[in-house]
Amino acid sequence: MSESREWFVQWLRDAHAMEEQAETMLNGQLSRIENYSELSSRIRQHLEETVQQAARLKTCLDRIGQGPSRLKDAGGKLTAMAQSMSGIFAGDEVMKGSLASYTFEHMEIASYTILVAAARSLGETEVARVCEQNLREEIAMADWLKDHLPSTAERFLARADTESESAKR
Repeated sequence: MSESREWFVQWLRDAHAMEEQAETMLNGQLSRIENYSELSSRIRQHLEETVQQAARLKTCLDRIGQGPSRLKDAGGKLTAMAQSMSGIFAGDEVMKGSLASYTFEHMEIASYTILVAAARSLGETEVARVCEQNLREEIAMADWLKDHLPSTAERFLARADTESESAKR
């Protein structure tokens, strides 16, 4: 296998692990934001997309005779669990979670942008198509979060003045 192809496979494995991490993060966040119905609904939708993204990446890896890295997948899930647990102690958990989600979406956008270019360069048109689909979904989620950060902050502050401890959720 050429060195460029090895890098490509590594990046695909990294993306799969990234989606496994995202799934764990979204599940953790979703379980603790019951008072933000619009945010909960959008996270639930993106969680479904995330599961599909990981499945599509696994299919791509299998098609090129490679598989996901169990070690990277496990590492991503452990990192996400630690991040999720740290939010429990934050008084503004919903805001910290929104900030982390927005940041993570941009990491995913950069990753898929790189993968699309690499797949095209290596003639992997189906992988490029899959990564473009995943990229569109990540951009849509990042845009949604950006558009809703102000209203989430306003809702948090309104709840903080009246409901104190439960405002973070």
